[in-house]
Amino acid sequence: MSTLLQQAQIDWDAQGRPHSRQYDDVYFAVNEGIEETRHVFLGQTRLAERFAALAPHACLVIGETGFGTGMNFYCAWQLFEQQAGAEARLHFVSVEKYPLGRDDLARAMRLWPELAAYSEPLLAQYVALHPGYQQFTFANGRVTLTLLIGDVLEQLPQLDAQVDVWFLDGFAPAKNPDMWTPALFAQLARLSHPGTVLGTFTTTGWVRRSLVDAGFAMKKVPGIGKKWEVMNGAYVGAAPSASPPWYARPEAAAGPREALVIGAGLAGSCSAASLARRGWQVTVLERHDGPAREASGNPQGVLYLKLSAHGTALSQMILSGFGYTRRQLERLQRGRDWDACGVLQLAFDSKEAERQGKLAAAFAPDLLHPLQRDEAEAMAGVALPAGGLFYPEGGWVHPPALCQQQLQHPGIRLVTHQTVLDLRKVGELWQAWAGERLLASAPVVVLAGAAEVRRFEPCAQLPLKRIRGQVTRLPATAGSRALRTVVCAQGYVAPPRDDEHTLGASFDFHSEDLAPTVAEHQGNLALLDEISPDLAQRLGTAGLDPARLHGRAAFRCTSPDYLPIVGPMADALAFSEAYAVLGRDARQVPEVACPWLDGLYVNSGHGSRGLITAPLSGELVAAWVCGEPLPVPRTVAEACHPNRFALRRLIRGK
Repeated sequence: MSTLLQQAQIDWDAQGRPHSRQYDDVYFAVNEGIEETRHVFLGQTRLAERFAALAPHACLVIGETGFGTGMNFYCAWQLFEQQAGAEARLHFVSVEKYPLGRDDLARAMRLWPELAAYSEPLLAQYVALHPGYQQFTFANGRVTLTLLIGDVLEQLPQLDAQVDVWFLDGFAPAKNPDMWTPALFAQLARLSHPGTVLGTFTTTGWVRRSLVDAGFAMKKVPGIGKKWEVMNGAYVGAAPSASPPWYARPEAAAGPREALVIGAGLAGSCSAASLARRGWQVTVLERHDGPAREASGNPQGVLYLKLSAHGTALSQMILSGFGYTRRQLERLQRGRDWDACGVLQLAFDSKEAERQGKLAAAFAPDLLHPLQRDEAEAMAGVALPAGGLFYPEGGWVHPPALCQQQLQHPGIRLVTHQTVLDLRKVGELWQAWAGERLLASAPVVVLAGAAEVRRFEPCAQLPLKRIRGQVTRLPATAGSRALRTVVCAQGYVAPPRDDEHTLGASFDFHSEDLAPTVAEHQGNLALLDEISPDLAQRLGTAGLDPARLHGRAAFRCTSPDYLPIVGPMADALAFSEAYAVLGRDARQVPEVACPWLDGLYVNSGHGSRGLITAPLSGELVAAWVCGEPLPVPRTVAEACHPNRFALRRLIRGK
């Protein structure tokens, strides 16, 4: 998949309408845009009736080809708000190859002031929009928008969803022949179920015939304005083929919508928030006296994107997670809880400079761009030994504030001083025990205690490792307050929060002691000398006694492939028996249902990237639990899946 974002190239005509240079076509008809949307897409799919019929907590999924200015989304959301019950949900999935820039989107929105209640929330979150899957949350979680940024024939094959209603939109077949293909219609069919309906403005004969070939029963109906006829249809084809069973979705949990989350760090608080937004009552059990007391408790964490120019699963996860986290941060207090001050990664040696050159060629400059040394110094406000890559949308975050914000939901109950020693499945419920004391029970449990999840028998074989990291806190000085951006080399230093810089972080693979050490304070000061001798001098580090410095240590938790471990858990022994044939022939896909431990999920292994991957992983867990569209490409969900390790062991004959 392409990693390079291509924005829409827009001209504005005399009537103030946007015109695409890429497709030489208007986005909507003059004076008929909203009426056309309501007739072609909302009316032809009887959307008002579908919304009104939604049961409490049910989620209707709309899929769209061509997000454009977002008009179809705003109109659908407006109708949903008017017709659906208070506990129903809407998930709108739309593909867009050339997303509008923020200024162009704002200008288009001004054409429909009556839709401002639906367009302005999108504009407020319209940040960090990069290729791949970008998820937005609105209306306290009742409405989700997942934008698939890129070519429709690259993005849709990676979508894991069951779509109820299709808006087959986009520029006309004559203007956009690359999209309107049998390959597209096959993807629409794959993502549909018997009863999925479709509306489209085009009545082109070969489009209708291709949709029929793909399994849709289509008919022409009267149009609106200059469109004499439009089409609607319903999917009548066969059920789509399933994923390999070890990655297939478990059955949705039976019983009440109640969940336990064990651990109130970033992974746990975000998992709880994602479930609570979907109408679940969530109890969070935390062994300490409050949330974010371990790795999520540092005063400043960095939104740092360690990407690959090759579009790996980890890179795709980071791009999607970065956008999702940035949109969550807009709800926090800037300057105290976070700051989009940018992140500068120094090209500290020739190998790093070569890596940065490849990234600069692979990604758009609004995500990252190279700076020469003098430019980097002007950006940072201090003297530096080299230039590097600048990430203008990056910055620092106070992780405890993000955890607290995620837990502030009426559906979440945080219970502290609760150390879960044992999990037991009794009937349909998972029970959390502390010795002989039952702490809580629910049909769904999310284990989010970093490497501590291995204490529970179902997770004992997960290859998680702990890495001790220590940060050093340095009081700001008159000179050091000039630092305007996070600067990274082998370590990092951030502009001051509460008049204190955070400097770090060490990597210790052996120590189990969390008491800060003088040696690691000295190591962090050495990292600062590599980042900026000028800043070290401004901070007066040469005269500091490392024994009197303040800091904190915590354990990062990482997996062998550096991807998080997120998803449903299987019974390890039964899994090995069910798929033993893979040890003899890895190409086999036995028709054996995965032996899931129903209702048990894990969210762990985020390493030093938790700020970027944990919030989106909370959404991924909730999507698994609720049977909703996954917020990442299917290959990424599989790359993060807990079963990947058991699968590899079988294939390697271990």
